[in-house]
Amino acid sequence: MAPQMIFVNLPVKDVDASKSFFEKLGYSSNPQFSDATTACVVFSDTIFAMLLEEPKFTSFMARGKEIADATRSTEVLVTLSAESRAKVDELADAALAAGGTPAKDPMDLGHMYGRSFADLDGHHWEIFWMDPAAVQG
Repeated sequence: MAPQMIFVNLPVKDVDASKSFFEKLGYSSNPQFSDATTACVVFSDTIFAMLLEEPKFTSFMARGKEIADATRSTEVLVTLSAESRAKVDELADAALAAGGTPAKDPMDLGHMYGRSFADLDGHHWEIFWMDPAAVQG
């Protein structure tokens, strides 16, 4: 069986600005699944974010629903793992330098470390590292 993939679909106001934001964090986009109103950001071989300009995003939604204003409410927390504490800081710092804002205070539990940011449209992203020895128990 092939590995399962995830495509997180997020509404954005400006697809070019959002695509540029994630490129500044070191991620690429897949042109095969991108166009003038959509960017497919590649996080790994199985994890992608589909950044859809709001009118296009609305075309995929159930009738009668509205797009949540991520700057005022939180519907989803998107969490990505990192290979080290240093990589957590590198990604979070890159997000802030690219125009993101801190979403909450850093978390440091010793065996687990994380930081968060809101992207240009207010979507909440978490980056975390966990000590592999702690996972093994």
